[in-house]
Amino acid sequence: MEFSRVHIIKLVILSLAMVGTMTTWFSMTAVLPELIELWELTSTEASLITIMVQLGFVIGSLILAFLNLPDRIKPPMLFFVSASLAGLLTIFTVWFADDLTSALMMRFLTGVALSGVYGPGLKLITTWFRIRRGMALGFVVGALTLGSATPHLVTGLGAPSWEVVLISTGLCSVLAGILVIVAVDVGPYLLPSSSKFNPRAIPRILSHKPVRLANYGYFGHMWELYAMWAWFGLFLAHSLESRGMDSSGTASILTFIIIASGFFGAWFGGIYADRIGRERLTLWSLAVSGSISLVIGFFFGSPVWLIVSLGVIWGISIIADSAQFSALITEHTHPRYVGTALTLQLAIGFLLTVIVILLVPMIEAIVGWQYAFLILVPGPVLGFIAMFRLLLLQSKSNQ
Repeated sequence: MEFSRVHIIKLVILSLAMVGTMTTWFSMTAVLPELIELWELTSTEASLITIMVQLGFVIGSLILAFLNLPDRIKPPMLFFVSASLAGLLTIFTVWFADDLTSALMMRFLTGVALSGVYGPGLKLITTWFRIRRGMALGFVVGALTLGSATPHLVTGLGAPSWEVVLISTGLCSVLAGILVIVAVDVGPYLLPSSSKFNPRAIPRILSHKPVRLANYGYFGHMWELYAMWAWFGLFLAHSLESRGMDSSGTASILTFIIIASGFFGAWFGGIYADRIGRERLTLWSLAVSGSISLVIGFFFGSPVWLIVSLGVIWGISIIADSAQFSALITEHTHPRYVGTALTLQLAIGFLLTVIVILLVPMIEAIVGWQYAFLILVPGPVLGFIAMFRLLLLQSKSNQ
């Protein structure tokens, strides 16, 4: 029986490791208010702290794909090396980064390291699950979400300085790498080696309509996701301050709850995608998250319970479809080109996050938080249209 105690243990261990490693991704984003004051940063400079991780991740993913390292190095070893590097670089940021320029370089290198965690971690768990793979992938993506939210919890619980937050998250990442290399080996359901990244295959990949539509859906999803994760904490802090409340600690803890709620969205999203179909699950997710991004800004300064309630719905829905877009690519792409197709999807998706992460604080500086998140709305709208077209296309082909 596939779903044995061993499978559950491996899933839990790898998910805990993903939580520990992904704490490094938003470790500096969680302490932006302190860094803005310390280094006298503009809104554009503050956005670069998150953007450099995104760019590093894109470059790292392309390097891994060109060298075909995920197929040449066993996933546990690649995860261990990458998680350890991400953790050490985060700690080194405290020791060697005394200004914005040096901090941005460390953030970029951290993003490069994290590219060896995300994909290989998902690949590793698929070697343990075949029938319930959607659920397992959703659980691991949920762990990724929880890890991304954890720096806000560390800050909210009273970390005395930004240095403590970075050292704590860095150590978590190193320990996570050790946990995987010791306790998570490759499972019984080995995947065939994916093709190397081949730019010449891109026109052939994109000529297949289902692949194009799945990519468009993913791009819309990514346009919204990381900008929400990057800026909701500051939005909430300023909202509390507008009501005369002390936002220190409170905003960070509430932001952790909101983003971490995505754990359940990703997990249950994977379960229901296996039952109702990936296209339908993505439509539900994009519709709900897009609706929240449309209205959330107008609740700036509203009672805390109301903003947090909307934020939790947003946090759950915005990540519920994430793993399904990659799964759709693997299902609709010729096996020879899966590696190239996934790399292309990942690279363009994360490059789009760079644009919108930069735009949100620029818009906020001009028109305020009430309208800043409206820039996210086109993403889920266009993504919804693409996935609805894919659903119709699949329905016709099945008739």
